[in-house]
Amino acid sequence: MTCRFCNNPVKTEFADLVNSPASNSYLTAEQLNEPEVFFPLKVMVCEKCFLVQVDEYKKSSDIFNQDYAYFSSFSTSWLAHCKKYVDMMAGRFGFNQHSLVVEVASNDGYLLQYFKEKGVPVLGVEPTANTAAVAIKKGIPSVVDFFGVNLAKKLVSEGKQADLLLGNNVLAHVPDINDFVGGMKVILKPNGVVTMEFPHLLQLVLNNQFDTIYHEHFSYLSFTTVSKIFEAQGLQMFDVEEVPTHGGSLRIFAKHKEDASKSIEKNVASMLRKEVDAGMLSLDYYTNFQAKVETIKNNLLEFLLLQKKEGKLVAAYGAAAKGNTLLNYCGVKKDMIKFVVDANPHKQNKYMPASHIPIVTESMIREEKPDYILILPWNIKDEIVKQLSYVKEWNGKFVVPVPKLEIIS
Repeated sequence: MTCRFCNNPVKTEFADLVNSPASNSYLTAEQLNEPEVFFPLKVMVCEKCFLVQVDEYKKSSDIFNQDYAYFSSFSTSWLAHCKKYVDMMAGRFGFNQHSLVVEVASNDGYLLQYFKEKGVPVLGVEPTANTAAVAIKKGIPSVVDFFGVNLAKKLVSEGKQADLLLGNNVLAHVPDINDFVGGMKVILKPNGVVTMEFPHLLQLVLNNQFDTIYHEHFSYLSFTTVSKIFEAQGLQMFDVEEVPTHGGSLRIFAKHKEDASKSIEKNVASMLRKEVDAGMLSLDYYTNFQAKVETIKNNLLEFLLLQKKEGKLVAAYGAAAKGNTLLNYCGVKKDMIKFVVDANPHKQNKYMPASHIPIVTESMIREEKPDYILILPWNIKDEIVKQLSYVKEWNGKFVVPVPKLEIIS
């Protein structure tokens, strides 16, 4: 394969998770008797620009379709994070009724609703029709399409240019990252601001977050590499923040190179130095990750096998994409985990891909009284432990597999 940013031949392996179905391809009962399609899940690193990436084995148009099952509004902690962001951005940059905020991958309107409450005009761009329909019901104008240069030009021709262009957990999801960032250059007003949030590759390696690798994530990003990608399209970083979401993310702030109205904050140089000091500009940094992945696999399997032998009931919470990566790489099936609870009704009464573990409502926890609950979306473990605190009534415990196996009483 060639690097999706710099076109350099890519030969160095970062992690090999063998193969897996698409992470959000949940199954109906009828589909359990049908063949499943598995795709390679091998992650490579570019020796030139250090972009960590998977090949486009499954087309993005097949992943982000009208059956897409991820709705952003089902996590209360994520909504709180987004509201805090909106308050901060409105205060810092003064967005008002004369501004336009455009969000790429706006999903069900989880974030733009808070700008709308402040009277700021908004526009969502969302390729999955079912989530966009929910946003539209909330009164949030939404374009159902993939973002890139062509769509950006079309929106500009319609008089729509962004004072703020934002995207949360989308930069990693685009196969043509150059076209995607190029579209930002086109649609952004001369003094406009871009913010993007994405899981930080530094945290992925530091905390063994291999389960965040799946086919929806085409790229795994450092600040150094993202800066180069943006610079190649005429955009410049002027600030960066570390935020706790998704196990440790970056929020980047970018502007046109020609925009002299914004000073470059010291955080930019500090983050670049942090990545250099961590060794992220050396190929050795990327070639030792596989051993960490295998350690997590072995520890989880040892735990589940022990509970099976002792007759304990193990359930899971959160039919998350990262959970599918974890379970499928470890080879876990429904004989070890009886069911998975999820708050999203679009996932309930379906089955996890490959593992075929049934997805049920939370009421099943009280009915079955599991001895252990494996938290698959470990990034919101505090929210889940608080929500399910009643399991202590029967001495139930929580298990978190990443960054290392931990039992929470």
